[in-house]
Amino acid sequence: MSSVPDSKKLVRSPSGLRMIPENGAFSSPFSLDEPQWVPDKECPRCMQCDTRFDFLTRKHHCRRCGKCFCDKCCSKKVLLPRMCFVDPVRQCAECSLVSQKEMEFYDKQIKVLMKGANFTVTLGTSEKSESMVCRLSNNHRYLFLDGDSHLEVELSRVSSFQILTEGFTPGEKDIHTYTSLLESQYITEGGNSRASGMLLQYKAVGSQDLQQLKLNAREDNKTASAWLAAMHKAAKLVYESRDQ
Repeated sequence: MSSVPDSKKLVRSPSGLRMIPENGAFSSPFSLDEPQWVPDKECPRCMQCDTRFDFLTRKHHCRRCGKCFCDKCCSKKVLLPRMCFVDPVRQCAECSLVSQKEMEFYDKQIKVLMKGANFTVTLGTSEKSESMVCRLSNNHRYLFLDGDSHLEVELSRVSSFQILTEGFTPGEKDIHTYTSLLESQYITEGGNSRASGMLLQYKAVGSQDLQQLKLNAREDNKTASAWLAAMHKAAKLVYESRDQ
């Protein structure tokens, strides 16, 4: 019997309990695979402070990078939703900082994306546009656009991404381009620029032809600007997931 889309199962790995999709094809585009642990025989010393492991100084593996550390250098247990762990897991100092920063995305930005915002949407090179609400799907895999019509864009099939801005800090371009989600240049936070739109190139399911989608926020639409800023952070995680 085939898996039901978005259904999940609880599995135990060497790193801890994980709640993962029944079918790997339904994984979140933000997710990361568990790393291969550095074999015990290859790490006689802590890979951070160089302390030699012995009967008293035990070795621990960071659940995010898989490297070996002593207890002092790998003592923090932090949530790691990108690997679907149910509970906080042991991480080295560097990885724990990264995971803590990502939690802001899961606590705040992802809720903004799922709530959605209003945009004027133009498909391809058409001169016609439509007012639509754009939001991230509950499983994080799609952008849903709803107006008089309905459109779904799968994030894994997005090949290029542009954030359009109004106003810029001297020396910066007013259009920050994600030339590819695999070779991304990210918006510099701060300054006077405000996200005003988004340009996507993607392949629809069942097609290898690139299609273009442009979203424009209405003037002084703070909700849309906040949604675009959150989308910028989401694209960064998608890029990292593809690059692992």
